[in-house]
Amino acid sequence: QNFLGPFQEQEMGNYKQAHQLLFRTYQDLKSQQLALPQELWRRLMLLHSYVIVKRLVKAGDHPSAAIMLVRVAKNIQQFPAHVVPILTSVVIECQRAKMIGESYQYACTLMKPEYRKDVSEQYRKKIENIVRKPPPDSDQREVLEANLPCMYCGFSFPESQLDCLNCKNISPFCIASGMRMLKEDWSNCPACNFPARHSVFTATLQQNDQCPMCDSVVKPHEVTLVPDPVNQINYFKSLFQAAELGVYNAAGRKSESAPAPPPPQRRGPEVYSKLNAKVAVSCHAQCFT
Repeated sequence: QNFLGPFQEQEMGNYKQAHQLLFRTYQDLKSQQLALPQELWRRLMLLHSYVIVKRLVKAGDHPSAAIMLVRVAKNIQQFPAHVVPILTSVVIECQRAKMIGESYQYACTLMKPEYRKDVSEQYRKKIENIVRKPPPDSDQREVLEANLPCMYCGFSFPESQLDCLNCKNISPFCIASGMRMLKEDWSNCPACNFPARHSVFTATLQQNDQCPMCDSVVKPHEVTLVPDPVNQINYFKSLFQAAELGVYNAAGRKSESAPAPPPPQRRGPEVYSKLNAKVAVSCHAQCFT
């Protein structure tokens, strides 16, 4: 498998295409029973977190949308073509979700000289007002985000975190919410077999009958609750542990001496500046309309 294609698409801002390429690569590796490089999985997780924001906003789930955008913002270097539009989306959606601390943090980032000139006029005054009024020390995010048990060891921690602080295992994410999977609320897309929280996935399909991951048409009644997902949990545990054991070559097989792939060529900062100016309003339209 060649991972440079989807990485280059992401660098250029073609997130849907990058998502589709990474999804197909994941499915190919899985069908061939090859190890899954963590870089590929984490890229897919981040891209999926971004592409589901529009669905979450349409459903009125602003806290989840804000948390997904914050996840993306923490890895904003992987989205160089749309840094300013994405961070603007973070600020606006965190305001809607009452995540005042996060909104203030990224508003301050946007007011730095390297970003300020590219902020859309539609949102600049609002962002400036946020920066002028620092929030109290308490951040609302802890109130909004539930602490739920790890599927492996039972340790409770925020549901958007995938890496367990206790047992160090990585949990798969729900394709409908982006949150960590729960063993008592487990289901799978009947088309692509990706895991999803049954309660969230069936509710999502009531509004939009396309799988958020594979785009296949799925009806709510086709999604079944898995009463005991122990086999799937063990599969993901072994999958991620195998990926940690060594470097994998282009075929996904372990290779201790395999060199890292060369990074995709980046565009110059002046090109990104022009792109940001053009896409800012359309990017917000995707998230907030």
